[in-house]
Amino acid sequence: MSDRRTGAALRSALRRKRTRTPRITPSSFSPRDLLSEALAGVLQRPARSVLTALGTVLGVGTFVAVLGLTATASSQIDSRFSLLTATEVTVGDVAREKDEFAGPAFPDDAGPRVEKLGGVRHAGVFWPVRPTGGSPDVRSSPVGDSTGQKIDVVAASPGAVQAAEPRLAQGRLYDTYHAADGLQVAVVSRGIAARLGISTLETAPAVFIDDQPFTVIGIIDDVRRKPEVLMSVIVPDTAARRLWGPPTEGAQMLIATDVGAARQIASEVPTALRPDHPEYLKAVPPPDPRALRSSVTSDLDQLFLLLAAICLVIGAVGIANTTLVAVLERTGEIGLRRALGARGRHVTAQFLAESGALGTLGGLVGTSIGTIAVVAVAVVRDWTPVVHTATVAAAPAIGLLTGVLAGIYPAWRAARIQPVEALRR
Repeated sequence: MSDRRTGAALRSALRRKRTRTPRITPSSFSPRDLLSEALAGVLQRPARSVLTALGTVLGVGTFVAVLGLTATASSQIDSRFSLLTATEVTVGDVAREKDEFAGPAFPDDAGPRVEKLGGVRHAGVFWPVRPTGGSPDVRSSPVGDSTGQKIDVVAASPGAVQAAEPRLAQGRLYDTYHAADGLQVAVVSRGIAARLGISTLETAPAVFIDDQPFTVIGIIDDVRRKPEVLMSVIVPDTAARRLWGPPTEGAQMLIATDVGAARQIASEVPTALRPDHPEYLKAVPPPDPRALRSSVTSDLDQLFLLLAAICLVIGAVGIANTTLVAVLERTGEIGLRRALGARGRHVTAQFLAESGALGTLGGLVGTSIGTIAVVAVAVVRDWTPVVHTATVAAAPAIGLLTGVLAGIYPAWRAARIQPVEALRR
């Protein structure tokens, strides 16, 4: 009975002793403490921190600037494409290219017929005039002068001339009145006029094409479409047919359309011109603007994004080197923290937070610099700056990721430092 009481008393005493023994709480590291320690570590040596983050600033700034300038340039390409290239359709004679007998390439009323289609502004046929198989002899003096030059001559209907959108320097363009009467008139560029010695239209100058006189009624500075005609003498198609016959090769139709109508017009033109054999004609619509934008900017993207990646690698190496030096300099501090109860993961988190803070700082500054660069270039070029929200949001995250990746090895080294060895130094 006494043994039983003694055992019960011992068990009761042991329970009381366990209850009175204080329980040791594991050490913890709150996010707030982690952030404050990281900022303290970065601000401890501000000059070195700034130099360390410089590589990340350059990398992220280049990244933002490249994507922003690419987007800005692409928007300009799109607008110019829509205003000019997206409104141009060229029609060629496929059957004649294959040496098939298919009759005339285009009907005599090809221009008026196509201009009846919805969305067509101007349309007309043009072809190179080659009476003797080559460029005709062109001179600005009467027959007998030996100063003739081999200059290309293009026969074009009034609609084709209008579709090319020339810019007049002097005189006027020929129109349906000149074409209907078969008048021998011509339009030349400023360069061709200089070659032929024509400086003004006040004297009604004439050019002689294979001894056939043509009165020059207009001098043009430039054309928005078909710039090759600037090296040619342009004459009405009716006069060219009467003097040298219908086109034998190279005849094409040029169509200027409203914005957005080019592809639809290209699908309708062959049937409108040759309902019997639409396959004899090939209408070339404008290329896809997305493909054009991609081809124009892809090489630029790859080059400068590679440069941005190199800058980010340099920045990451700088952060890794600085963090590793900081680990070696702060060995005693690490040992003291471990002796006071800090765990290895706490030390790892602290140094990762410091390197991440450096990367984030570089990312924020680089984003600002890149955005300012895009706006500055756009203002100088009179463009509309375009910087996507995703780019601005992703850039600081790239800096943070660069800093964290750069700090992995130094943080791992810091976590492996033993407290006893650290305090001995």
